[in-house]
Amino acid sequence: IVFYYLRIGEILFYLSAFKWRLKHSKTRDITTMDIYKFFYLDFLNATRDECKIIYQDNNKLVTRCKNNCPILDYSFQINKDTREVCKHLSEGPCKYFLRKLNKNIIFIRNYDHIRPHAEDCEETIIIKRT
Repeated sequence: IVFYYLRIGEILFYLSAFKWRLKHSKTRDITTMDIYKFFYLDFLNATRDECKIIYQDNNKLVTRCKNNCPILDYSFQINKDTREVCKHLSEGPCKYFLRKLNKNIIFIRNYDHIRPHAEDCEETIIIKRT
């Protein structure tokens, strides 16, 4: 039954990403700062205090966030490891959202640096330039 709840949550997350994309025009030449603003601040509703940029250049963005996370809360409720729940519930929708910004974006979540096993959650986003 936990699997079904995870699947429903994943589908709802996909729908959120799809709705966000419908409301926003497509950016042609996206920057890592655009990604930070669109993905973390706007879509995930994190604040700059909650989501810190650890590294940034023209092609790579590394963040560490400790924003309010329903996946973390849900993991505690069902007594499952956040790494497992997060991978199943949110990785696909996050990649979907970012691919809608630019098809050349690569999303990498560091599952060795994720709450509650670490102070914050670390993610790397790379824009493959053609």
